[in-house]
Order: sequence, then structure tokens, then C-alpha cells
Amino acid sequence: MNIILLGPPGAGKGTQAQKLVDARNMIQLSTGDMLREAKDSGTEMGKIVADVMARGDLVTDEIVIGLIREKLQGDKQGGFIFDGFPRTLAQADALADLLQEQGESLDAVIEMRVDDDTLVKRIVGRAEEARAAGKPVRADDNEESVKHRLMEYYKKTAPLIGYYYAKDQLQSVDGLGAIDEVSGAIAGVLDK
Repeated sequence: MNIILLGPPGAGKGTQAQKLVDARNMIQLSTGDMLREAKDSGTEMGKIVADVMARGDLVTDEIVIGLIREKLQGDKQGGFIFDGFPRTLAQADALADLLQEQGESLDAVIEMRVDDDTLVKRIVGRAEEARAAGKPVRADDNEESVKHRLMEYYKKTAPLIGYYYAKDQLQSVDGLGAIDEVSGAIAGVLDK
């Protein structure tokens, strides 16, 4: 089973992906993790990624699709969770083409719906608690930066919600419930 988790920054996609990895033996394909892993791998693709990152340039869609292709050709275990990809309509089309080329399907696209004001309060509140406890905090976990990240998400990634809805692949869950409630809702979608 191959799925995409969609939702704004801080919606809990990483937490839910980890729960799926543990419960269903799925493989989380996080773009950031794949890029870091490739950069340190010494492979041809890894050298390209390292060079692009060293220049401070953005990694192209072709590079990310190349990394995903490598993963799809490996051990599939319980299937793949695409986390942080696709982010644009062009990437969604490229992913669809790649899955078809590899004889794979996309079984579900799960949107973790959240209320923006509640999400901002949650992220900023967590950061304040962590600071008070002397734990490391993202420098941009303040209200202004979180709102900026949300705006970027809505500009670039929100069109995917309509794209997958039109393909009858979109399922929505409430992303603001307790972690186990959200996990249960996601399991309900996957077990249909």
C-alpha cells in the first residue's frame, strides 16, 4: 500500500508516518531524509545532491524523483508513505508517472485537516514549553514564521487537495485530535 500524507507544517505528518511504520511495516519516504542520506552515500546521485546542496541551490524535481525511483526498486515491505512529497502539481504528475512506470499504485492520499489558528497556537505553545524546559527549539517556531510557512504551504501544496479530490483519491481526517485519535482515523481510511 502506497500513501501520501498531506497537511500543513506542524499538522503531525511525521508523527503519524512513524506510527504507520511501526504498525504496518511501511517505509517513510521523507524528502529531507532521502536528500541527507543520498548526500552521504557516495553514489552518483549522492554526488549530484551533495553538489547542489553545497551550492545552496534547491534540489530539482528530477533529482527527488530519481531518489524515489531508487527506493521503489528496493525492498517494499508494507508499502511507502510519501511525506513532504509531492509539494506541487508538477511533482504530483511526476510521481504518478513514476509509480505507473514501476508497476505501483497510489492507494490513498490522506489530508490531515487542521484549523490554522489552533495550529499556530499549538506550534508556538510547544516551542515556548520546550524553551522553558531548556530543550532545543526551531528558530522559526514563532507566530510570524509559522504563519509564513502556512502561507507557503497554501500557495504551493494546497492545490494538491483539489488534484487528488478530482482523482477520487483524497480522504480527510481531523489532524488536531489526540495522536491516537488521528492514528485511528488514518487506520480507518487504510482499512476500507
